[in-house]
Amino acid sequence: MKDQNNSLQSRLLDFFGEEEYKPLTVGEIEDVFGFEDAEEFKELVKTLVRMEAQGLVVRSRSNRYGSPERMNLLRGKFIGHAKGFGFVAPDIEGMDDVFIPPHEVNGAINGDIVLIRVLKESFGDRREGTVTKVVERGQTSFVGTFQANRGFGFVVLDDKKLPMDIFIAKGDTLGAVDGHKVVVEVATWPEDLKSATGYITKILGHKNDPGVDILSILYKHDIPPEFPEEVVAAAQSVPDEITAADLEGRRDLRHETIVTIDGADAKDLDDAVTVTKNVDGTYKLGVHIADVSYYVTQGSVIDIEAYDRATSVYLTDRVIPMIPHRLSNGICSLNPQVDRLVLSCEMIIDANGNVISHEIFQSVIKTTERMTYKDVYKILEEQDEALMARYEPLVPMFKHMAELSKILRTKREMRGAIDFDFKESKVIVDEDGWPVDIELRERTVAEKLIEDFMLAANETVAEHFHWMNVPFLYRIHEDPKPEKLQRFFEFVTNFGILIKGTGNTVHPKALQDVLKAIEGMPEEPVISTMLLRSMQQAKYYPESLGHFGLSTDFYTHFTSPIRRYPDLIVHRLIRTYLLNKDTSRETVAQWSMAMDEIADHTSERERRAVDAERDTDALKKAQYMSDKIGEEFEGIVSSITNFGIFVELPNTIEGLVHISNMTDDYYRFDDRQMIMIGERTNRQFRIGDEVTVRVANVIIEESSIDFEIVGMVTSYGRTRKAAPTVIHARKNYNENKGDRSSRGNRRGARNEEERGGRGSRSGRNEEERGGRGSRSGRNEEERGGRGSHRGRDEEGRGGQGERRENDRDPRGRRKDGSSPGPKKGVKQKQKFYEGVAKKNKKKKTKRK
Repeated sequence: MKDQNNSLQSRLLDFFGEEEYKPLTVGEIEDVFGFEDAEEFKELVKTLVRMEAQGLVVRSRSNRYGSPERMNLLRGKFIGHAKGFGFVAPDIEGMDDVFIPPHEVNGAINGDIVLIRVLKESFGDRREGTVTKVVERGQTSFVGTFQANRGFGFVVLDDKKLPMDIFIAKGDTLGAVDGHKVVVEVATWPEDLKSATGYITKILGHKNDPGVDILSILYKHDIPPEFPEEVVAAAQSVPDEITAADLEGRRDLRHETIVTIDGADAKDLDDAVTVTKNVDGTYKLGVHIADVSYYVTQGSVIDIEAYDRATSVYLTDRVIPMIPHRLSNGICSLNPQVDRLVLSCEMIIDANGNVISHEIFQSVIKTTERMTYKDVYKILEEQDEALMARYEPLVPMFKHMAELSKILRTKREMRGAIDFDFKESKVIVDEDGWPVDIELRERTVAEKLIEDFMLAANETVAEHFHWMNVPFLYRIHEDPKPEKLQRFFEFVTNFGILIKGTGNTVHPKALQDVLKAIEGMPEEPVISTMLLRSMQQAKYYPESLGHFGLSTDFYTHFTSPIRRYPDLIVHRLIRTYLLNKDTSRETVAQWSMAMDEIADHTSERERRAVDAERDTDALKKAQYMSDKIGEEFEGIVSSITNFGIFVELPNTIEGLVHISNMTDDYYRFDDRQMIMIGERTNRQFRIGDEVTVRVANVIIEESSIDFEIVGMVTSYGRTRKAAPTVIHARKNYNENKGDRSSRGNRRGARNEEERGGRGSRSGRNEEERGGRGSRSGRNEEERGGRGSHRGRDEEGRGGQGERRENDRDPRGRRKDGSSPGPKKGVKQKQKFYEGVAKKNKKKKTKRK
């Protein structure tokens, strides 16, 4: 019956989407579809009720149905801001966001699915709209701090994008006391001057207790810190050693020299590599990936939980794994000198970096050594005598690895791959989780060679299955939107870089040339960030649409199945198509139907994990700076907005110099040149300027750091070059285009793919979301804000609503016994449609 309902819904959506369709009544729709018996009509009515409740169709006052677009409405997701305004990202792919002013929000909060009407009096190029209906609440459970009062309390929410506090009646506190971090379920939503009401479902601990801060972030993003009992039990039943039966059909590579190269603190080792140089000058690269799909079988309780999580989450002092630690750190991890099952991709690569042949197969390996990035770096770059003596048999292979890495990287650069080399930091915490230091991460030759090998394997696997023409899961990166890229072209002219061409004709190599032109300049990280923001987000997709950032036609994620569900799916498909040789029509149809949902779900879960990791990073940095108020630091202007300038310190900590603290003049913001100009003194602040700042204030609860300027040290960008650096947006790159070919519509880019698509073990590369650290979210120049990490509402929190008990009980039920909410409306609609159905039945009887 469910499939039948979905089929009817799909038919209706297709029907409403036809160009010649005009809104029809339910009876007219019945006639068009040729329904004659009462059951068919009843099913039609139920489907229309459900679709209307989901905002997929709209019923007019004359009871006619049409798609939202035909009714001058748009359906989309509301992205709220602490100041009360928001944006709606329409469901229609490729459509720009619509700005929602504070007085047009109409009860919508961050994450809600809404219907909006675009206003005719929209300002300039930016469309404005009004929320006409909240279709579905994005969430009903929130994390916040309990504030006790006499006989009742309020929960002040952690997420400043949610401008409301929640009233808690006396009997619904669950015993929480003032200062407790709690999880609260909303019973009634705010209306007019009335506050939202709710009840506490979980107490996480006091806000000052060690570890509660990160626990709150996990619950805020709905990331479960523990596994269900049945999943833990299933993991315990998995053997921790390999048996003879496990080796059946596998190639035995235990005699080969194979190593893992990871960070010193990594425990989930899912990739191992080996390189040999052949007599003909070619290289044999073996990339061996933990065979997680052998242990996590489709439909098992572990698989269902892994799909829901979709990714491991790497926070400052802990890892929330996708699969239980017994698997991720045990039988699935390629631990040193023990037998492990893997899926292998062996490639023969010539001196130009071309993969001239490859083979994908299942095998068993026994790694020779568990190497660290630091030790490999010291062997290759510092020729550390002690380490070279200790690993003497491996040193020749490491040198061949460095040679092959350079070849692969050169090839990617020649075809136009964009390599964002941002500074990354690691927060060092004590036993209580309090930050004591911030260390910069170095991206050495050791990290780069692993990145290069993982990229090669991911591209090879993607191309293999593209040509097999079977359902598969790819990692794509769409071309940047022309208007965003054009704004970036205008922005970089302030730094003496002139890009000839338009935003819709750019080749990735032109953007690579921009990064080369600014290499070593003080504003290099800022321009790189602005370029990254102008690009689209990479995502998972069931079609091979290419990867703009890597400048390749084929890309997937094959190399991290312990911590990414898409990689596990890729392994499962390899097992199905290659190992089991099952490409039957039924199998292909089954995977084809499932792939869209898998791609959407895993992409959404990836963004959730990135948000949690970014929130944790910002919180720990604010905690680190909390005892440094009054201290002075050198920094660089990283961004400028209409309310102030952001300054980034060498250790990646970023703070705001609010315009109200720039007291030596009245400053105005020039949004075209991205500069702040003093009206009286003509003093200017540009992105890339070095400044000395003093820590003025830190608000840990909001993860915000306030700076004030002590004085200018150096002002870069004042003097223009005698002649600007000219870069052509579209060149003849045919000689070096590599895999990119001449296909017109390329998709995707993220620095994680540049880093090998391996998955981050220490906080994801923020550029995965199109911005670094707090510079996330959509066009911030439109929002006038810096995204969720700023958190500070410059206008104050505003009114809290009427803090009193109303005419509802603690669960939001009316005291007269009636039930609030949408159910009543649905019943009324149901009665209406049943009446229509009876009338139609009578009409049919009369006709007969």
